Amino acid sequence: MSRYPRAVCVYCGSRSGGNPAWQAAAVELGAGLAARGIGLVYGGGNIGLMRATADAAMAAGGRVVGVIPRDLEAREQGHRAVSELHVVKSMHERKLLMANLSDAFVALPGGLGTLDETFEILTWRQLRFHDKPIVLADIAGYWQPLLDLVEAQIACGFVDPAHRALMTVANSVDGIFAALEGAGDSAAGFAADKA
Repeated sequence: MSRYPRAVCVYCGSRSGGNPAWQAAAVELGAGLAARGIGLVYGGGNIGLMRATADAAMAAGGRVVGVIPRDLEAREQGHRAVSELHVVKSMHERKLLMANLSDAFVALPGGLGTLDETFEILTWRQLRFHDKPIVLADIAGYWQPLLDLVEAQIACGFVDPAHRALMTVANSVDGIFAALEGAGDSAAGFAADKA
C-alpha cells in the first residue's frame, strides 16, 4: 500500500495572482494535505497563496509549520495562527530549514521568490544532495513558459535530458497527490547543509 510523505513543503506566491484557479488550487491543496494527514511546511506568510494554503490546511485540522526570515516578517505578515512559526535570520536559513522539515516539495504559482526556492531545490536534487520528490503544479498553464525554457536549455546542451525526471509536472491538485503517493516509502535524507 502506498504512503504519502509525512510533511510537504509548498512554495507559492505572497500574492494571489490574476487567475482565480491559482487561489482555488492553493485552498484545495491545503485542505487535501490535512485530509491525508500530511503536514504543510511553507514560507510562513499571512498573505497571498501562502495564506490560502495555510488557512485551508488549518481549517481542515492539519499541522502547519511556517518558516519566515526576520526581515520579511512584517512585509509578509508572519502567520501567528499556524501550528509552529520559525523566525530565522536569512533566506538561506529559511530554505534549508524548510527543506530539512519536508519529505517532498510542491511548487504552486508564484513570483521570483517561488522561482528561487523551486530552482534551488531542483538543483540540490540534481547535485544529489537529496532525492525527495518535487512536483511542479502547472495550474492553468502557469509554469508552461518555464518548462519551455528548460526544453530550450536541453536543446542548447546546458541541461541533460535525464534531468527532466528531477520533477513531476501536475496540471491539477489530484495530479499533485498522485505524484506524491508512495513518496512516504522512499523519501531520502537531506544533505544540502554540506554544500
